[in-house]
Amino acid sequence: MPHFSTKIVLAAAALLTASLPCLAETVNLTAKLKGSEETPPNDTKGTGALSATYDTDTKKLTWSVTYSGLTGPATAAHFHGPAGPGKAAPVEVPAPGADKNPIVGSATLTDAQAKDLLDGNLYFNIHTEANKGGEIRGQVGKGS
Repeated sequence: MPHFSTKIVLAAAALLTASLPCLAETVNLTAKLKGSEETPPNDTKGTGALSATYDTDTKKLTWSVTYSGLTGPATAAHFHGPAGPGKAAPVEVPAPGADKNPIVGSATLTDAQAKDLLDGNLYFNIHTEANKGGEIRGQVGKGS
């Protein structure tokens, strides 16, 4: 009989495990950076692309940003928010290493930053000497 009860316990454990929702998730994020998305827009020939992941369990955001065609060396880069397209907002997450291409980094987000990120209310921009307010910008959104 102990063999039978072991099977029942194992089956019950498997059933409970299968019915629990998976709470942790890795979210893929992207942004296309261009001058026309800046506030105010500019006519730079510069472009860029952000690829990022966000782990909902650890709250860690990891990113890689490539860029080309800027008016000069990148002087700073940041995630700003909360703001939708065409709206300006303060820096929420610094992205050190703007002078390197690609810009790579990670940060552990606060609950408010995570909400802004997942709601599509963060943008990433790159600054140059000629465009101190930002040369290229892209709204961060869920992507593949």
